[in-house]
Amino acid sequence: MSTTVAEPRAWCVVVPHHARGAHVARHRLADELDTLVPAERLDDAVAIAAELVGNAVRHAAPLPGDVIRVAWRLLGDGTLEIRVTDGGSPAGPQMRVAGPDSLDGRGLTIVAALASGWGVERDGLGQCVWATL
Repeated sequence: MSTTVAEPRAWCVVVPHHARGAHVARHRLADELDTLVPAERLDDAVAIAAELVGNAVRHAAPLPGDVIRVAWRLLGDGTLEIRVTDGGSPAGPQMRVAGPDSLDGRGLTIVAALASGWGVERDGLGQCVWATL
């Protein structure tokens, strides 16, 4: 299966600022990209989206309407970018060191391990955490 597409494609879904939002985002992303990217890469993209949405639900305020926006685009060179936009948090996203018995604290470490890059953009309405594969 080729990882190069003829022209860029983009998708966006608005999900609830609730744990089920990650479920909706994972399934929508998987359905849309199923035939466009290799299975291993799709698995990584789904894991990244789930972690970013989960972090937004746990640590950030929602956008107006109590939602989070999840967008992804597949560029002509095969690069996949995932963006999760929320209402922001005072501290902003931070990688943490989680102990072996910790129940949480691994989300951004997982994202960093699976993605070729990630970062945070802020504007007057909130923040967007993005990752590329």
